[in-house]
Amino acid sequence: MTSPIDPALTAWLNQTCTFPIEGLREIPGDASFRRYFRLTSDKASYMVMDASQQRDCFESFLAVDQALFKLGVKVPEIMAHNQRQGYMLISDFGDTLYLHALNTKNADILYKRALDSLAMMQACNGVQSWNIPHFDHHFMLRELTEFHTWVLEKYLKLNLTSTELEMLRSTYHQLCASASAQTQVFIHRDYHSANLMLLPDNEVGVLDFQDACRGPVTYDLVSLLRDCYIDWPDAEVQAWVAYYYDLLCQDRMLQDVSLAQFKTWFDWMGMQRHLKAAFIFARKYLRDHTQRYLQYLPRTLNYVIKASALYPELREFHLFMSSLVLPVPEEVLLLAGSDQ
Repeated sequence: MTSPIDPALTAWLNQTCTFPIEGLREIPGDASFRRYFRLTSDKASYMVMDASQQRDCFESFLAVDQALFKLGVKVPEIMAHNQRQGYMLISDFGDTLYLHALNTKNADILYKRALDSLAMMQACNGVQSWNIPHFDHHFMLRELTEFHTWVLEKYLKLNLTSTELEMLRSTYHQLCASASAQTQVFIHRDYHSANLMLLPDNEVGVLDFQDACRGPVTYDLVSLLRDCYIDWPDAEVQAWVAYYYDLLCQDRMLQDVSLAQFKTWFDWMGMQRHLKAAFIFARKYLRDHTQRYLQYLPRTLNYVIKASALYPELREFHLFMSSLVLPVPEEVLLLAGSDQ
């Protein structure tokens, strides 16, 4: 059940809009505390973002939107905003999410368009009026600590031995060290099919970029190609990785990095990314009482298991994940589904 529209938001829209408002309808949002509405007038429609409960993202959204727009990335046009209240009126990209539009016939062209857009975005050298943070070793390690807390301890209630704890600590540091060793570029930090819109002429609309950082070059790539919400055969994924590698080499964003090294970066970055996503899904269930994200947990953890199987130095971590972690969420999912 949706909560009522804040009267303060309605008042702001009535004061701001120079056209008559015909309708204001809430649409499903993401895993954040922001709310989104479609505003309709007699000639056009717009999106309204209510970030009054999450105002810390507002300034970054404004700054990053302007920077990406200048690079030619298709981001929403900001028509009006009120930073104090947390309200924003932006252009409407429609309803066609990549997540819902992708199929076996169009996947190759749509992913290549998304990769082209990503290459433009990662060429961003700075954001005016915004001190873009660094997605560094300590930041990533903090996310892995959250995985430990929310998935292993709170969700699965595992009683780990001292040997297992030491193995996990070592693995977390290895994953972070690999990511820190990569070429560091602008990263969206949530570049996947639920944050991309299919626009006319197969253009890509990019949303939800307010958490952008400077970080590992493969982070957004693995978010897109090892998506928690949809998966593809490995042969296709590897072909898209090679396509993006070629784009970066053409743009001279990679120096003295082989395709094999790039793919290793991709695999190791994916493990960090998916452990982070797993803790968010578990936290949404345990803290926010939202069950729907649990359905994505097995796929997300399975990515980690498949990637870790490729590297002998991660053998103990692979065995731990495949024997103790993945089977339990699948069992718990059945119980969670029976409660819905």
